[in-house]
Amino acid sequence: MFNKVSEKKYNAGFISTRFAGTDGVSLETQKWANVLKELCVSSFYFAGECDRPENVSYIAKLASFMDPEIAAIHEKCFGVQTRDRNVAKKIHEIKEDLKDDIYRFIEDFKIDFLIPENALTIPINIPLGMAITEVVAETRIPTIAHHHDFFWERQRFMINAVWEYLNMAFPPHVPNIQHVVINSSADNQLSLRTGISATIIPNVMDFDNPPPSVYQNPELGINPGTCPYPEHNDNYAADVRKDLGIEDDELLILQPTRVVKRKGIEHAIELIHHLQNLGIKAKLVISHASGDEGYAYEQRVKHYSETMNVNTIFVSDIIGHCRGETKCSRKIYTLYDIYPYADLVTYPSNIEGFGNAFLEAVYFCKPIVVNSYSIYSLDIKPKGFDVIEIDGYVSEDAVNKTKQILEDQTQCNKMVAHNYTIASRYYSYAILREKLRALLAELNLNP
Repeated sequence: MFNKVSEKKYNAGFISTRFAGTDGVSLETQKWANVLKELCVSSFYFAGECDRPENVSYIAKLASFMDPEIAAIHEKCFGVQTRDRNVAKKIHEIKEDLKDDIYRFIEDFKIDFLIPENALTIPINIPLGMAITEVVAETRIPTIAHHHDFFWERQRFMINAVWEYLNMAFPPHVPNIQHVVINSSADNQLSLRTGISATIIPNVMDFDNPPPSVYQNPELGINPGTCPYPEHNDNYAADVRKDLGIEDDELLILQPTRVVKRKGIEHAIELIHHLQNLGIKAKLVISHASGDEGYAYEQRVKHYSETMNVNTIFVSDIIGHCRGETKCSRKIYTLYDIYPYADLVTYPSNIEGFGNAFLEAVYFCKPIVVNSYSIYSLDIKPKGFDVIEIDGYVSEDAVNKTKQILEDQTQCNKMVAHNYTIASRYYSYAILREKLRALLAELNLNP
């Protein structure tokens, strides 16, 4: 069934609902693919939506959580405690179709092992999770299940009519699956709830190779490596502040997240409100759209911004996975185009699986405001990072420290350089490389 290529080369098959845009799962998948390439592993992608090259992608329409049939199933399974028999029938019909697609994906791309990315973790596409589980069980194909956020971590999944499916496939307890989680709490809960043991691999950045905006700033004292984003070492984004509507005397405060309730964006708005009262002019730029959790919270954020007299800019229409142009001939920037021009990053989340935006802010040497969400407190803070902390509300101390950092460039440089050093030690590609090497060895795939 599985092709073992000569010279110890292998083909990995990533599977998810979506590999597109700037969501955390898509970004982290690309980092894994980058490191696997160093280990002589080629990557291929199975998803309902995919922006990877066509020659390495398999698009299965029903794998998307936005497909109307999948969305209808989701609506009839969550927030309720009983389900109609026809719902179960439809789930199994779609599951069989997806199984056929996964078998073709394995055959067409000669896949040696699978890497489901959150598809066996959070049940936004129940038939897909069930299909992957059955294919893995039937074929015994080596599998690394990469879990970002479990259903029990999200309140909206706790009332449901599909407990048997969740217990079967989210995640499955199958011998040939190596499970990976991104934090210690998930590791503990997975073990307690299912008896499954896992490997902890946190989110990472390529800290050995800083972005141009960092290594071209000698005041930070960070040694340059090889620029991992040569396309960003140009003047493409030189006018990004103007495009975002940031005046010369205003600060660009970046909220690099989706607009969902758990991101706590009200805290960022309140912080800027207090800074404005202290004479600091700033605008809040929110990089991502609302996503799969509806638009009610986005309306709440807009209303709160108006109430607090904070100019909040939603720019998901001009921030994409790659550069380009909108239908209205506006430039499309990547998130990595925006970071170098930010004066401050806000990350006031109440809940996070890990904190990709936290690492990005550190990578681009930006001061960061962090709410003390549990994973930050358990896994990240003990490493010794120097950040502006809030604990559920914006305190006077947090406002004063933010103002001080924004007005004292020497202190700011010291803070961000310290954070870069800490992150290089714990969250670099080198850590990911060794973890993946060990997992492949466990699966008898020795790179």
